[in-house]
Amino acid sequence: MHIRRIGETKDQLGESPCWDEQAQALCWIDSLAGTLWRLWPDSGVLERHQLPAPVGSIALCASGAVIVALKDSFARYDFATRQLEAWATIAMDADLRFNDGKCDPAGNFLAGTMQTGWQPGVPVRGGLYRLRPDRHVERIADDIAFANGPCFSPDGRTLYVADSLDRTLWAYDYVPDGPLSNKRVFARTASFDSGPDGAAVDAEGFIWSVLVRIGRVARFAPDGTLERMLDLPASYPTSLCFGGPGRTTAYVTSIWHSHRLTGTRPGDGGVFAVDGLPAPGVPIHRFKDR
Repeated sequence: MHIRRIGETKDQLGESPCWDEQAQALCWIDSLAGTLWRLWPDSGVLERHQLPAPVGSIALCASGAVIVALKDSFARYDFATRQLEAWATIAMDADLRFNDGKCDPAGNFLAGTMQTGWQPGVPVRGGLYRLRPDRHVERIADDIAFANGPCFSPDGRTLYVADSLDRTLWAYDYVPDGPLSNKRVFARTASFDSGPDGAAVDAEGFIWSVLVRIGRVARFAPDGTLERMLDLPASYPTSLCFGGPGRTTAYVTSIWHSHRLTGTRPGDGGVFAVDGLPAPGVPIHRFKDR
């Protein structure tokens, strides 16, 4: 596989990459700065949009806008008008905020929380929320301290969610209009000395999970066994998505300076493209805002 840096951005905490097949553009955020980026890799054209920080995650909408998970609310951002429209606010404790998110095949947006002040002995109060197109929000999972990497099997019937704090990738049986069920361990990453961060699924049903603490991406088979490791030219990679023609490129975001993590490599905070993948990615699901 061939790895290259794209663009010249340097994010404090790059996150939530998603590929817009209609526009042939890559979107991602700097979570701490509140920056929303949109890059056309072929031309190098780059747009910068400003959102209220911190931003947990984004997902593409059917309309071409993006749905945004802010600290404790959801909003819809229109690229053309640069207007942010509030959609729903959730009552949360002060040490909780939204983190990673992804849309399900039915067009709902799922976003998990992170418990910023967690210490050993403190109860875990975070969870996973589902935003429907009618703006109804429901909490569908509890006991997640640091939610990351929600993604779906190619058939949409299995939801994978990482808890970075307990270094576990969990799997659930999933239906878009009902509760989660059959929670089970998919993979544990403690032996790699890193919690799992962002994730994406390829067309063969393999889960690509970023191991933020060791600068690598793990590819897990559908049964949870490790298939391969990919070393990245970044101290702390954070998340990835599949994009480009035929979704044959993996785009990976990274950290430059985020709380206790400060990168020391020249490309830290940048976005990297990985070509020569063993399988293409599955299409990104869009939020049904129309």
